[in-house]
Amino acid sequence: MDFSGQIKALFKPAERPHPHTAELSVRTGNGCAQKDFDWLAAAVPCRTACPAGTDIPAYLTAIAEGKPDEAYRINLQDNVFPAVLGRVCSRPCEAACRHGYDGLGDPVAICFSKRSAADFAQQGPVLPAPWFPPSGKRVAVVGAGVAGLTAARNLTLLGHRVTVYEKHSSPGGMLNQGIPEFRLPRLVIAREIEQITALGIEIICNTAIGKALPLHLLLDENDAVVLAAGTQKPNLLNLPGCHLPGIRHGLDFLLEANESGRAGIGKRVIVIGGGFTAMDCARTARRLGAHTAEWDLKVLYRRSKEAMRTTPGELEELDAEGIPLACHATPVAYLESGGKLCGMRFRQTGTHEEFDVPADTVLLATGQFPDLSWIDAPPPSAALPHEKLFMAGDFAHGSSSLIEAIAHAKETAHRIDRFLMGTKRLQKMLQVENAAATGRTPAMDQIPRQPMPTRPVAERSLAGEVEQGYDEEAAATEAGRCYRCHYKFEIDQDKCIKCDLCLKAKPRLECILMLKTIRHDDEGKVVSFEPTDYVREMKLVWINQDECIRCGNCQKACPVDAIGLQKISLATQRCHDRTAEQA
Repeated sequence: MDFSGQIKALFKPAERPHPHTAELSVRTGNGCAQKDFDWLAAAVPCRTACPAGTDIPAYLTAIAEGKPDEAYRINLQDNVFPAVLGRVCSRPCEAACRHGYDGLGDPVAICFSKRSAADFAQQGPVLPAPWFPPSGKRVAVVGAGVAGLTAARNLTLLGHRVTVYEKHSSPGGMLNQGIPEFRLPRLVIAREIEQITALGIEIICNTAIGKALPLHLLLDENDAVVLAAGTQKPNLLNLPGCHLPGIRHGLDFLLEANESGRAGIGKRVIVIGGGFTAMDCARTARRLGAHTAEWDLKVLYRRSKEAMRTTPGELEELDAEGIPLACHATPVAYLESGGKLCGMRFRQTGTHEEFDVPADTVLLATGQFPDLSWIDAPPPSAALPHEKLFMAGDFAHGSSSLIEAIAHAKETAHRIDRFLMGTKRLQKMLQVENAAATGRTPAMDQIPRQPMPTRPVAERSLAGEVEQGYDEEAAATEAGRCYRCHYKFEIDQDKCIKCDLCLKAKPRLECILMLKTIRHDDEGKVVSFEPTDYVREMKLVWINQDECIRCGNCQKACPVDAIGLQKISLATQRCHDRTAEQA
């Protein structure tokens, strides 16, 4: 028998002994209060962890629903290079994914899913709509890497005319020069750069600023200039014997290998470092011959394996390709025999114990810095001396990941736009809309993370991509694991009758709590709460967004329709008045 009508008649919501405690400033519509943005930051940790702020739940939902074109466009708005980052992103989002919490399985394969959106989407250029009409302003960008191209694209969407200058023969920066083709096919790079140039951006290659074209002329001829030249100056270890031939910086080695398909290395190769470049150097050296019986290849790193800055699965691939890794090995000196490099001496980190490793080639993946030698004006610093001069990406803050460089370039583009136009023209706000269901069930937690198919080790080469990509079924299955954290279940405290049916229906121990106290700040944001196991102490029943798996069990169990569901999106809109511009 359905008792819901009788229960509703027994309880009158007007008698609520506590104030209304809605988690957002609006029930539906647009919200721009600080607590709205704070809610989104806490409730959608993957998006918060993404430096570029990509709407991850939205594009995963699109993939799960078989809409790869929509998923690709969602990606394109924020991270500019979806197919590229779907292969080589550092994936900070996955470490934050709530599906990786204790008892919930492995994080969603967000990066692989991003790639699948690109793999199955239309293959023609996808061009974002401009945000503003032409402004009449001209901007020059120095460097056609991810930061320079991101700044160029967003400045163009803001209405400015942009020219990019690149000293190499093709655009792409580290995408072409530093990342091997077996990780990132060149056709993928070319396609996403084509989408940028198709917006009307001119890229002038084989032009080194400071030599072919002085920087001061760019400043004279443009309304703003962006320095996005990356980090080209190698960090070489100043150790005894550092003058010996056979010592190379890893990026120089990768540039030669990537452009020519070969690079000069000996038969005993040491790679020093624990980051992306070290892994690429080692795996490239293996493909150039350092894997046969008469060759020897090792990676040595001064810290622990846990401290290495690599993408998930990369150390496993290193092991699969038969490349040994030694950690806690601090370089001490290069060893010489007959005027030639014959090895390196290391100290076991934290001890006085030393050991020697034979080598006739050392590849230094030890970082790099911005090269300022080409600048014909005072070197840039935190406070730039020229108001028209801006820095973006690694050139501004040192070597980082691709997604961090993209994020900084986006911020730089908006700073330049405000400088050029004299006002802030875009603002963020939350869009809140009622929803019927999330499509999630508790059973989905049991779906395992889909493995990435890879090329057999025996068939791997410099050119053949190792990761083969999901098929459409695996892509939809993996994306369907997402909790869709951009949905919000919330109990309307003016309707709740504290019947405890939602507490009985909850799939997680702490996803719904009985609270003894809850404290809000002046804006109504929850700052602390005290749960209780005793009904007599309970003041309200509350959904803990951090533990909620968006399954909807509580909503189905509620007899008085006290639990609502909204979909939350972060939107970019034009500033319409002075108050909004300054928000």
